[in-house]
Amino acid sequence: MRFLLLLVVFCGLAGPGRARDYYFNASDGTRLHYSEVGPKGAPVIVFVPGWTMPGWIFAPQARYFSKQYQVVTFDPRGQGRSQVSDGGYDPVRRGEDIGELLDRLPGRVVVAGWSLGVLDTLAYIHQDGDAKLAGLVLIDNSVGENPPPVWGPYHPGPVLSRDAKMYQFVCGMFETRQSPAYLDRLTQTCLRLPEADAQALLRYPVPREQWKADLLSSDVPVLYVVRPHLEAQAENLQRDRPHTHIAVFPKAGHALFVDEAPRFNALMGHFLKNSVW
Repeated sequence: MRFLLLLVVFCGLAGPGRARDYYFNASDGTRLHYSEVGPKGAPVIVFVPGWTMPGWIFAPQARYFSKQYQVVTFDPRGQGRSQVSDGGYDPVRRGEDIGELLDRLPGRVVVAGWSLGVLDTLAYIHQDGDAKLAGLVLIDNSVGENPPPVWGPYHPGPVLSRDAKMYQFVCGMFETRQSPAYLDRLTQTCLRLPEADAQALLRYPVPREQWKADLLSSDVPVLYVVRPHLEAQAENLQRDRPHTHIAVFPKAGHALFVDEAPRFNALMGHFLKNSVW
């Protein structure tokens, strides 16, 4: 068990319907935030968001799963309500942050990582193994399987301000229409992370083969949910690794758990009941 300097802030009632906000100090002193909702003592699900994103993007899952599970939505460093630190935007530190969060939680947990959160989660497994894990849900990012993702040709567009580029990025994650207020709030939250730190996260200097090796090193049940550009990786992962379940969302955007929340929630709920708990 790591030694943590802990600062905990408790908000609201302890009942399953009210979110509870907590802060703790990571081992490098960075103040990290997570929210928790659902009955105490229930099995725990931890949601880890993608690049620059806040944990509250998983609100549809927090509402759905908190009836039966203890749901934790994590703000990685520099994101959401966590501190913008002077460094640590690399796989090693991000994996350590997840490990230090999991050390605070009871029992074995399911971690659901989305986009960069997939790689953060695999970085945690690379360092700490899977003893704390009951299962994994990996959402719409490459896991180092073959074939590598193929990206279309780059066509530079007009020169935009950082605010405009981030708004464009946020809007591009959804196929279903989101309200202007939602998109504005999400954009402003993503802009908290300074550009240099955001770019450091995009580099993530790890060979893609390591992600595959880290995932294959674990034998916990896995649900891998992707869009069609990663379908071949999903099929290969299912072949190469036992206890792997796959699903493809052909009509959703990158934030597929928002675009098609009912389907995603039902799929993940079935996985939890039949393969994990």
